[in-house]
Amino acid sequence: MAGVLCAGIAVFLLFLWMSVQPRPAVYIRKLKNNRYKLMTGNRPYVVKGVCYNPIPVGSSHDYDWWSDPYKPWLVDGKLMKDMGINTVRIYQSGENPEQVKKVLKDLFNLFGIRVVMGNWLGFWEYPCPFYGDKDFQQRVKSEVLEMVKTYKDEPGILLWILGNENNYSCQGNINPWSTDEIDAEPDLQKQRFMRFQIYYSFINEVAQEIHKIDPNHPVALGNGELIGLDVANQYCRDVDLVACVIYRGKTFGNMFRSLRATFDKPLLISEFGADSFNAELLKEDQNMQAFFLEAQWRQIYENLSDNPGEEGNCIGGIIFEWTDEWWKHNSYDPESWKIHDTESNWSNGSYYFDIKANGNKNMNEEWFGIVAVNPAEKEGGLDKRIPRKAYYVLREFWKNPAAYLKKNSNNSRKKESAN
Repeated sequence: MAGVLCAGIAVFLLFLWMSVQPRPAVYIRKLKNNRYKLMTGNRPYVVKGVCYNPIPVGSSHDYDWWSDPYKPWLVDGKLMKDMGINTVRIYQSGENPEQVKKVLKDLFNLFGIRVVMGNWLGFWEYPCPFYGDKDFQQRVKSEVLEMVKTYKDEPGILLWILGNENNYSCQGNINPWSTDEIDAEPDLQKQRFMRFQIYYSFINEVAQEIHKIDPNHPVALGNGELIGLDVANQYCRDVDLVACVIYRGKTFGNMFRSLRATFDKPLLISEFGADSFNAELLKEDQNMQAFFLEAQWRQIYENLSDNPGEEGNCIGGIIFEWTDEWWKHNSYDPESWKIHDTESNWSNGSYYFDIKANGNKNMNEEWFGIVAVNPAEKEGGLDKRIPRKAYYVLREFWKNPAAYLKKNSNNSRKKESAN
């Protein structure tokens, strides 16, 4: 009897100890029905985000906006808060830690906006990333861990993303790399698997080290589409979630179910969107952009953990992007950075309203902002911000999703036919 009593007391004390242990600042909760919910403290958090890189017209990707004397994040932060945005994604931190911390504090303290902080993992270095080289891996890992150590205690940090579309380098699409061992393998499919194995094992190692330094924020695997995640399922189990870049037009298709079957982790759609320029009609088309973004957000909402009938493995989405980037069409020509180019860079048939454009090139890289900028008008030294229709549509959606969907349930097809 005494033994049973002692055992009961031990169980009670263990339960009491676990109940008083502080939870991580941000964590993933796995629900009983195998759904996932992102938590900040003890509150559910749905990521309603935008990719943020406020480069002024006339400058390029290397512009240090963190030190911009006009502080664009203060103007943008107010507009974001008014829209309902609670998160911004930043692909890589700036070089001045004190200035970066200032921006993080301003966004969080003034507007309640948290930051998803990323690192390119050397993906855009010249001539290409060498994920098969241990020295390269060590250098990149050291850079990432230094970032985590520097910013982990900032209250505005939401989570870390490792990479973006780096998995494409494993199959030769972008920035290809290899090793002597891989080149010696005659089977191309085996070569592909070997690259994925090396890359995802490296990501897993970095994630393990981040967890040791910072147990308070989740670590995401940044991935282009679901490509390679069957291999990640074997070699990258220590990430907390998957952050996918997805451009599938109106619908994400079977993505939520496919991820569940391939690599059962929570999903953050870390980059998605639509441009606002109709490449067939050669004019701005805000209705087209708003149509796609609303349809995409409907699917995100339907696949959140609280909504029955779908997968419940999505924790939110991050729209690409906040403001237009005028430097993108010809990044090597400074004169072109002053011009809002209308020439398309690539084709995607999923964005079907203007797929009949010349050469079927309908994706306009300089027109993805849900906020336009006008360099001819300045506000506080900044290019004037002009919210597009998508800004207002999503603002209404986010205020009360259930009421919005009920009100607009019959309007989607009408909007599509109008385009």
